[in-house]
Amino acid sequence: MPQLFPRKANALPTLSLFGAFGGGVLVIALAWYYLSPEFYEVGYMPEQPVPYSHALHAGQLGMDCRYCHNHVEQSPHANVPSTQTCMNCHGVVQTQSEKLLPVRESWATGVPVQWVKVHHLPDYAQFSHAAHVNVGVGCESCHGRIDQMVVVYQAEPLSMGWCLECHRAPEEHLRDPELVTTMGYAEEVRESDERYAEYVQTNLARIEREGIKPPQNCSACHY
Repeated sequence: MPQLFPRKANALPTLSLFGAFGGGVLVIALAWYYLSPEFYEVGYMPEQPVPYSHALHAGQLGMDCRYCHNHVEQSPHANVPSTQTCMNCHGVVQTQSEKLLPVRESWATGVPVQWVKVHHLPDYAQFSHAAHVNVGVGCESCHGRIDQMVVVYQAEPLSMGWCLECHRAPEEHLRDPELVTTMGYAEEVRESDERYAEYVQTNLARIEREGIKPPQNCSACHY
């Protein structure tokens, strides 16, 4: 009886096995990336009720982050500015601006401006702004170059792996607590290998002196 299939068809089971394996790896790789915070959270830029430009206020005018977010050194949470804070300036500056109408209405009615939260953490994760700011983690380390953002967006993934990178090597990320709001500091210390090496050594000495030990155990961030 003549053979129905050519001899090369014997390779089909092997090819099918490799194809299924390769397809599975591809699916896992795509899911690993496209379902990760690096893909679906970085760049999140919601529209706000008031077109507030950080590039103008924090950048051109040089306002300290803590003027508006004035609880970050005492509270786990970074508060959004109250209408009173906005009106401290805008009671006399740009008093007729249409863009600031929601702020003036909030001031008149007592109803807070409904700012849209940009940076979200899962409910099962805890993060204290005070603990990080007071030890010398700069605002730009987590929020990016806020002083260059006309519209604030999420610059970093804020994932567990991303956080652990800092906790495992704090000497590469800390700075003098007096400089936490300084923008461009991270780029500045990396301008040369010599300066960066000095920066790391200074931090290592400080970590040893002050006993700074960022936790890496699960219960530190998860109840």
